[in-house]
Amino acid sequence: MQKRSKGKPPFRPRVPQNEHRLNEEITAPEVRLVGEDVEPAVYSLQDALRMAREKEVDLVEISPNAVPPVCRLIDYKKFLYEKKKKDKEQKAKAKQSEVKEIRFTPNTDEHDFDFKAKHAEKFLQEGNKVKCYVQFKGRAIMFQERGELLLLKFAERLAEFGSLESMPKMEGRRMLVIFTPKKKK
Repeated sequence: MQKRSKGKPPFRPRVPQNEHRLNEEITAPEVRLVGEDVEPAVYSLQDALRMAREKEVDLVEISPNAVPPVCRLIDYKKFLYEKKKKDKEQKAKAKQSEVKEIRFTPNTDEHDFDFKAKHAEKFLQEGNKVKCYVQFKGRAIMFQERGELLLLKFAERLAEFGSLESMPKMEGRRMLVIFTPKKKK
């Protein structure tokens, strides 16, 4: 009886898989060919591959679930490069909104309230969400009404810059509200 080793399996380098099937990887007998310099029609796989070799480009399966699968004659490396470039541009244009936090206590003074309100207005104008909460420490938990009034007053102050997602609610020893920025016209 031969003894089996219980070591690691042999190392196999990972081959990156393309997100599209190319040339000989396509298995369908017939394909619908679309693209530049091509009459859109159904061709046999051999004819499509021959056309790709003549034009020195790749046959790329764009829509594998269609019957017959839709293929295109393009330079695949150039296609991937342009797609990556376009995705990068879209990502750069998309603004990431953050959630900014503003903390109060039940005994927050009027000056501090105004100071924090100005910051919240600025955050909302920049397009960020604002999470405001009243932190209750020790016996201050007895003054929940005072905290709720403070947050509602804050919501009234920020009404033209942002809208309240929900009424103040308790989470542990915090009472919180979240403001979303109003859309610019």
